[in-house]
Amino acid sequence: MRLRIDCAYDGTEFSGWAVQPGLRTVQGTLEEALATALRVPQLRVTVAGRTDAGVHARGQVVHVDVDPDRVVAAAGRSTDPPLEALARRVDGILPADLRVRRVSEAPEGFDARFSAIWRRYAYRIADARAPADPLVRGHVLTWGRPLDIDAMNQASTPLVGLQDFAAFCKQREGATTVRTLLDLSWRRDTAGLVVGSVRADAFCHNMVRALVGSLIAVGEGRRPATWPAEVLTGRQRDSGVTVVHAHGLTLEEVGYPADEDLGAQAERARARREAIDA
Repeated sequence: MRLRIDCAYDGTEFSGWAVQPGLRTVQGTLEEALATALRVPQLRVTVAGRTDAGVHARGQVVHVDVDPDRVVAAAGRSTDPPLEALARRVDGILPADLRVRRVSEAPEGFDARFSAIWRRYAYRIADARAPADPLVRGHVLTWGRPLDIDAMNQASTPLVGLQDFAAFCKQREGATTVRTLLDLSWRRDTAGLVVGSVRADAFCHNMVRALVGSLIAVGEGRRPATWPAEVLTGRQRDSGVTVVHAHGLTLEEVGYPADEDLGAQAERARARREAIDA
């Protein structure tokens, strides 16, 4: 059976999502806990979106294929449904900075990565107008100058849509930098923090943090509102764009189509990926 696992983590002490020899990663930690709970030598999960070192997640999604009998056996003497019992058992094994929010049987055709139609991130900033809170310093970028949200929103609008984000991505050989940016907006929350919300079909390496860096330059008045769009059209990395720190970034949510469309979406996305890799 295929399981969908919704999880959350504080990325501060992780070297990113993906398994790396000798390093503490989210994937490695989760896979070890699942293997222990299910009493199997090893297993491999598939994730909706890999996060970089230091990036957090509230709404990460993975899937894993397991033997149904293993799930039942893992419940032991618990009177709770097997998947609820499995979620609690895995949480009892995991460290405090990685939690399983839910384990459910995935609908037919579900693929955590290829069935996803968008990912939404938030970037949080405490600028000079927001009181710095030391209790959230690991999740919020402290910025000593005031930011003009109206200017940042004005600069964000031309970036939305199907674009080549090569100017805001760390290039990887053979990988496309074309993405569909669905939303990019800024607001102040009730605590006074500047919160950027960005949603796209997918993101390339460093894309969100580079976009935020360019928009901060607009918000503090160092650059005009037209500058990020000018950088975008240049289609090459601009030395004036700062890639901001990872700790202000959180994966908030992953979107999927209706259950009956999951398989078709996965096939389309997988075919696009195979075409790119070829």
